[in-house]
Amino acid sequence: MNEKDPYNQPWRAAALVSALGIDIVACTGIGYLVGRWLGSRFGDVKAWMIGGVLVGFVIGIVTIILVLKKFLEDKRE
Repeated sequence: MNEKDPYNQPWRAAALVSALGIDIVACTGIGYLVGRWLGSRFGDVKAWMIGGVLVGFVIGIVTIILVLKKFLEDKRE
């Protein structure tokens, strides 16, 4: 029989890439909102927003690394 590899599916790859993009955008957006809120409370709004965006972006990258690590571990098994 010709068994298909469950990891060799274009829809699965498209879903993974979409999820990674959404993750970066969501984390960066949340970082922006938190930075804006902190800036309105503690002073310089612009500096807090930039810091929030950077921290959100880094968190997004870390979560992408974790998701890819999990995805690749599942593929090896």
